[in-house]
Amino acid sequence: MKSILVIDREFGAGGSTIAEKTAARLGWTLLDQALTQRIARLANVAPETCRRREERVDPWLQRLVNIIWRGSFERNLPPPDMAVLNTDRLVSFVRLVVEQAIASGPCVIVGRGAPYFLRDRKDTFCVFLYAPRELRFRRVLSRIGNEAEALELVDTMDAERRKFVKHHFGQEWPNRCLFHAMLNTALGDDPTVETILHLLNTANQCEAAPKS
Repeated sequence: MKSILVIDREFGAGGSTIAEKTAARLGWTLLDQALTQRIARLANVAPETCRRREERVDPWLQRLVNIIWRGSFERNLPPPDMAVLNTDRLVSFVRLVVEQAIASGPCVIVGRGAPYFLRDRKDTFCVFLYAPRELRFRRVLSRIGNEAEALELVDTMDAERRKFVKHHFGQEWPNRCLFHAMLNTALGDDPTVETILHLLNTANQCEAAPKS
């Protein structure tokens, strides 16, 4: 049975909101900002050290930090202490935190590379969310209130995710073969949630049906 729902998304497509609503409907644990907080603790957060060593940051590490911190709207968390990190170590933290989290029971995971390192699990159902650029811009703008920054985020975050996934998993982003469904959130948040729930329920019914 599918007990792990992974929601990957274009930046600004509403993935976090839709995941939160879906988790609430299912009664499953939501692993979104909570994952970022756990990763931050493992990564030994020390903002002063980070600022002192900013010019010597591995660009791949900076991309990953952007994806996890900046890309998740977790603006109250300082970035990790990059003096004690390299990219592979931070990726290993992400994998460790996700695997620990899913061991606790049914959950909804937002992004964090989960479709790629959970791809061999049979209990995972993966959905990719996308939306027109203008809609994504409006969503981001409503959260941060700065038009220039909203445009910059919409136009750069997905490119960074694409490079990160290619570099660390050798996969295209998004790899359509890893997703059970790809949905346009221009339908609206609630219709998207209903569609995800219907597809997940159908998948579980198919698995439970007697094999002829």
